[in-house]
Amino acid sequence: MIYEKISLKKFNTFGINVKADHLATFKIEDNAIHFFRQRKASEQKYLVLGGGSNILFTGDYHGTIIHPEMEGIAMEGKKGNDIVISAGAGVLWDKLVESAVNNGLGGLENLSLIHGHVGAAAVQNIGAYGAEVKDVIERVRAISLDDGTVREFSNSECKFGYRDSIFKNELKGKYLITKIYFRLSTQPKLCLEYGSLKEELSLLGSISLANIRKIVISTRQAKLPDPDQIGNAGSFFKNPIVPDAILKEIQKKHPKIPVFKDRSGGDKIPAGWLIEQCGWKGKRIGDAGVHERQALVIVNYGNATGVELLDLSEKIRKSVADNFGIKLEREVEVI
Repeated sequence: MIYEKISLKKFNTFGINVKADHLATFKIEDNAIHFFRQRKASEQKYLVLGGGSNILFTGDYHGTIIHPEMEGIAMEGKKGNDIVISAGAGVLWDKLVESAVNNGLGGLENLSLIHGHVGAAAVQNIGAYGAEVKDVIERVRAISLDDGTVREFSNSECKFGYRDSIFKNELKGKYLITKIYFRLSTQPKLCLEYGSLKEELSLLGSISLANIRKIVISTRQAKLPDPDQIGNAGSFFKNPIVPDAILKEIQKKHPKIPVFKDRSGGDKIPAGWLIEQCGWKGKRIGDAGVHERQALVIVNYGNATGVELLDLSEKIRKSVADNFGIKLEREVEVI
């Protein structure tokens, strides 16, 4: 379906009421292939938008929004304890996690209750509680916006990094992801080292995929606002990875600063902690504010514009840079 001059308010979790010149939705891959074969991408302006849970619009979009609605979760193959499943780009992410856990397939449980759709998971390399989706993605199926050709990217070809992938860099705006293949396991290596997961599991009496999911959901619900209740896009900034020299300088003034070892070997500091130390937690400027329980989350209390939310985020970035010498990098994409 193709719509004209349509409001994007229900297509972004900040609830920003901007319009797009055109919105094209696709439930079937073949329809998307035909659409792009009939148009030259060089003569078009496209933006692929899934659940809109990681995007901030600062004005109307003068181009065509591409909204994938491909559904379906299917088993694709089995080898020993490994099970390959596929999911359409339009599947709600948490619906996929729930399905995997209910079927005894491990690998996604730590990523429970992340808002958004499956297609965006590979773009963002979503992660939580010590796990990243790149660890279980086998390949990604996508359509070229330039000529409608179909290509499947292997895990290595996706060039995954911390909240990063080839789809955010060299191939940004070049492909529409239609399906992702995940390699899960009936005997997974569980990731329990983050925070108090292991301790809370012991209180539940057993270590299981269902209990891990239960704890992750309850923890997220306690700390993070529901986008259906208050506009937000989850974590607005990435947790910075800092050199030892900067960390040692910060520790002189803040010896109890929380630090986690990143997979790269670097030191990762929680961005929420830095923002809270600068006094922003719970602050509000008009309808733009910082969440009272999690300083990493910028919220729209009702009628904030995208520009107002962006301005607030820039004030926060300046505070952190002035106080700690660290430049926060946005996790949310600004349009």
